[in-house]
Amino acid sequence: MTTPPAPPASEPLPHRWSTAPFEPYAAEKMSPEQERVYLAPQWKLMWWKFRKHKLAVISGVVILLMYASAAFCEFLAPYHYTTRNTDFIRAPRQEVHLFHEGSFVGPFVYPYVQRLNMETLKREYDVDESKPQKIRFFCRADTYQFWGFIPGSLHLICPPEGGTLYLLGTDRLGRDMLSRILYGGRISLTIGLLGVSVSFVLGIIIGGIAGYYGGKVDLIVQRIIEIVQSLPHIPLWLALGAIMPPSWSPLLVYFGITVILGLMDWTGLARAVRSKLLALREEDYVVAAQLMGAKPARIIGLHLVPGFMSHLIAAATITIPKTILGETALSFLGLGLRPPITSWGVMLNEAQNINVVALYPWLLYPCVPVIVIILAFNFLGDGLRDAADPYR
Repeated sequence: MTTPPAPPASEPLPHRWSTAPFEPYAAEKMSPEQERVYLAPQWKLMWWKFRKHKLAVISGVVILLMYASAAFCEFLAPYHYTTRNTDFIRAPRQEVHLFHEGSFVGPFVYPYVQRLNMETLKREYDVDESKPQKIRFFCRADTYQFWGFIPGSLHLICPPEGGTLYLLGTDRLGRDMLSRILYGGRISLTIGLLGVSVSFVLGIIIGGIAGYYGGKVDLIVQRIIEIVQSLPHIPLWLALGAIMPPSWSPLLVYFGITVILGLMDWTGLARAVRSKLLALREEDYVVAAQLMGAKPARIIGLHLVPGFMSHLIAAATITIPKTILGETALSFLGLGLRPPITSWGVMLNEAQNINVVALYPWLLYPCVPVIVIILAFNFLGDGLRDAADPYR
């Protein structure tokens, strides 16, 4: 086997170089789309991934609309939630029509004619289709105090002049169901946010202490969490709800229910915070903060918790429906909120009798927003949980 001859010693080896300016990304040859993703900040990556979860986006829109309706329920409701009409007790819903005898009239309803069935002693309502009554919009009707401070009487939709507008029927006192559902949404939805706020504060503080210090502190906190989680929630809710004095004002009862629900749901969040802090407390930036003399509260609040805030937000969207269900269950059983405060649970309290439900099924309409908001929060939580890890 012959070897190729070596080049003469005097001949230089071949060498090539480029005089073009240095470009750090020239070797990768990234497309504009790849470069946009590569250089995007964390929040933008999360938003792009969240947008791909169509069901979560739709659920987020539904939640925003429901909270907006709760914020402006006085304006959206055709009646005040305490307005009674004893001539239309447990009246069925009135249907909205656009055409009368083949001609376009606009949104209108037909009036009800009440009569008493002497055999069953039940109020029956017949529709008088000879007198269409046009619905009014952006009109003056029942007076109210917007958020309890600003007096007003402007409504988005109002009953016809001299007529009624019961789109979802009335209850046993002749109160409009639609108006009461809108007003009740303010209580049921905000109690979920306030309850989660209480549980978040407890979970972050207790879980943060356990995860940051570890050792015996972590052991004691874990045993406390296990004891709280072993308690049956519904009987404990009932017991705590029953000890609230009947002389308390509705506002105090409202805050009492909020605190009770928050005290029951902090354990899961505390464990999540503890596990995250156990993994992050050995990071270099935490050690640097300790060497600079930062106190544990500052390290936990400014350095550790923001590192997994996206996971906390996803956990909140799952905890809020539990709080709403807890308030609904307590009020349904008569141990939560009480009249004159109205919530979805208080309204469902009237539907405990199966005979009443069989005769007046529209009393179950408050179940619909409860189901919708719980499903929406669960779907939103799924989308946020996936978006919290955009690189997965």
